[in-house]
Amino acid sequence: MPAAGTADRTGPAELVAAARGGDARALARLISLVENASPQLREVMRLIAPHTGGGRVIGLTGAPGVGKSTITSALVGAYREQGQRVAVLAVDPTSPFSGGALLGDRVRMQNHAADAGVFIRSMATRGHLGGLSWAAPQALRVLDAAGFDIIMIETVGVGQAEVEVASLADSTLVIVAPGMGDSVQAAKAGILEIADIFVVNKNDRPGAQETIRDLRTMLAMAPPGADGWKPPIVAATAAAGEGIDDLVARLAAHAEWLGTSGERERRRLARAREEISAIAVAALRQRLSALPGQSQLELLAGLVARGELDPYTAADRLVGG
Repeated sequence: MPAAGTADRTGPAELVAAARGGDARALARLISLVENASPQLREVMRLIAPHTGGGRVIGLTGAPGVGKSTITSALVGAYREQGQRVAVLAVDPTSPFSGGALLGDRVRMQNHAADAGVFIRSMATRGHLGGLSWAAPQALRVLDAAGFDIIMIETVGVGQAEVEVASLADSTLVIVAPGMGDSVQAAKAGILEIADIFVVNKNDRPGAQETIRDLRTMLAMAPPGADGWKPPIVAATAAAGEGIDDLVARLAAHAEWLGTSGERERRRLARAREEISAIAVAALRQRLSALPGQSQLELLAGLVARGELDPYTAADRLVGG
């Protein structure tokens, strides 16, 4: 239950303290600061940095209609039964009218809405390719600092570009369903490379065994992964709760392997590297756009457009000042 007076606690330090104390409204405010690229965001990130690293991030991806939200909801229930605090970041398409998340908080997850140990937030992609909002890495960091044991990020389901989730997750679930051509699509999209676990959902439908067989064939033909993990295939019918215990067990086995192999540290280091690079590039673009008058960028662009200078030399001059 949110503490009284949250609306008055607008400073970064107060919001962070309240969010770490279990105040859902303060946590929502922090994620809004992330989405809106607030000037307070730098201070927020500085304050939460010592409290990150404890949460386990699970990514869920797959084509529209395979049941990602149903699987997510079932996993939330399973982890809550274990007494773990769970956060869900659902990345949705952008509304053409408001610029916000088009689907809002997922209807299928509303049975968890009254649970104080569950936090669900939708974020808009805002045109970002890869199925993820550009603000997702910082939002995950906020949820981690708030003390959630499990953080699930469910992507929008846009097809072949939706592999970016693997760069943010400790464990990535690729969800397919029979009768949708997903097993073939998986090979096209490079999903074999990003999946830590395959989930064949709607296993009660005709064609489920064929889908499992197709995935096994593709996995057998694929070259062995450099990390030494072989993705298992879990058959599930999430709407009926079938296969969820097996999925939770497979996720636990993958988490254990991440720890013993050192892969968790490697993935989190790569995640931090990408996050720093993205922030640095965004800052550089902002500085370039803020240059007054006929900036050096405009002058160099004119030279390149007229063929008087090549773009590599122009970029060197711009970066070098």
